[in-house]
Amino acid sequence: MSLGEFRNAGIIFFFASFRSEVDTTELIKISLSMGKRVVLPKVDTATHDLLLFEVRDLGDLTPGYMGIPEPSAEAGQMSVNDVDIVIIPGAGYDASGNRVGYGGGYYDRLLSGLKKDIPVIAPAYEEQVLDSVPSEPHDMRVNLIVTDRRTIRCGP
Repeated sequence: MSLGEFRNAGIIFFFASFRSEVDTTELIKISLSMGKRVVLPKVDTATHDLLLFEVRDLGDLTPGYMGIPEPSAEAGQMSVNDVDIVIIPGAGYDASGNRVGYGGGYYDRLLSGLKKDIPVIAPAYEEQVLDSVPSEPHDMRVNLIVTDRRTIRCGP
């Protein structure tokens, strides 16, 4: 939360934590209490895309795809290009910003639609930062990795 990218963001796209992912619950609550607008994804199983919806209260989330907490479709839908910063989940990262996800390609497809340069930040456990991770040309990189021990500003 001390990062300039976070402090300067008015609209933040978070992921709702699931299983062993870094818990974003408190970050979301604090962001809302600071008056920041929070956007969370909802999986569209028909198109295999992430739809983004503004969330005003975590109590409004319900279990969705794979049991992941999701906003309702009645919330205000937004585009990834409306947000100022993206907080993204993953299974592993390297210092170049390469990311291994969970195999669905949802976040790669979402981020490929960015029409502006916004920070993509990955909260991670130190054990998730590896010497290298495999990447494909279509894989989208993260700009920063924030672990429980350090912040890594990723290279090109």
